[in-house]
Amino acid sequence: MIRASWLRTLRMALPVVLLAGYLTAQTAPVAGASAVPVITFTFDFPASDPSRYSIAVDSNGHTVYESTVKSEDNSDPENYRVEFAMTPTNRNRIFEWARQAKYFEGKVDSGNRKLAFTGDKILSYQDGERSLTARYNYSNIEPVRQVTMLFQKMAGTLDYGRRLTYDHRYQKLALDDVLKRMEAQAKSDELTEIQSLTPLLQEIVEDNSVINQVRARAKELIEIGGSAVAGR
Repeated sequence: MIRASWLRTLRMALPVVLLAGYLTAQTAPVAGASAVPVITFTFDFPASDPSRYSIAVDSNGHTVYESTVKSEDNSDPENYRVEFAMTPTNRNRIFEWARQAKYFEGKVDSGNRKLAFTGDKILSYQDGERSLTARYNYSNIEPVRQVTMLFQKMAGTLDYGRRLTYDHRYQKLALDDVLKRMEAQAKSDELTEIQSLTPLLQEIVEDNSVINQVRARAKELIEIGGSAVAGR
């Protein structure tokens, strides 16, 4: 019952998600519909949670993250979506690596069938003149490896938003463990674009029903995310 209730209310939990429909209609990157270059990374692995996600960023830094959340038996999958402005540093890295990888033209996969399957990955590049897509499990091309790792690190950060949304609404005692893991990963450089979670973290900071330790952790993560933005 709790799970079902959460799925019905998930989209209303984050301010950025409340704006998603409005922003999508006006500014979301649409492949082939604009001359503004867009790079999209899609990850599909049924054994993972989320089982599928995509991150699309345009050359202005406007970013859309979407994931498919595993549902319980006999339930339809639910989508989680958030939009934010990517830091210039990460945006520039992504587009530079795409340039070095010839915008993912040609073969990208290593072709080594002995490697374990780690998820179906797709990188695509679109602008007003080109539309290139590469599918792979693992790539030996260094810029592709780099951009893949960055997108996966970003996805790990953004999925924390989904978890925190649920825990803040339904099981506040679980927040401390989640935020503690986030802190540890942030300090070991395993997360990026933490500022995208600022609205949710701020809600936790301002919630007097949450224990002080949790609020302090949320505040520290806001500061970490803010430092990354200031450093560009």
